[in-house]
Amino acid sequence: QVQLVESGGGLVQAGGSLRLSCAASVPTFSVYTMGWFRQAPGKEREFVAFIRGSALSTRYGNSVKGRFTISRDNAKNTVYLQMITLKPEDTAVYYCAADREGLGSVWVTSYDYWGQGTQVTVSS
Repeated sequence: QVQLVESGGGLVQAGGSLRLSCAASVPTFSVYTMGWFRQAPGKEREFVAFIRGSALSTRYGNSVKGRFTISRDNAKNTVYLQMITLKPEDTAVYYCAADREGLGSVWVTSYDYWGQGTQVTVSS
């Protein structure tokens, strides 16, 4: 029914920037709240950001606020995560998630579909 494919991860130096993309295979992309989460080895999956279907409502985790920006292009069925001023602590697998007709949530359990993840590594 719904497939999510992340791309754009890689190795970047501290202080650098990276933009992640998530392409969604869905019949009506605009009805989904889209979220980004990340998970480092040995740690819980952490909320990064979400964006409502209208693209007018967003929220960010405290650790990335002011550095990351979530956006979406409903015509392309794609959500983005622009990351700037990257830190080694940002190193993790980043996951795209979708919540059908959701109001937006910081909780992993609120999301119905997940991508495979893309690795982001920030070197010192």
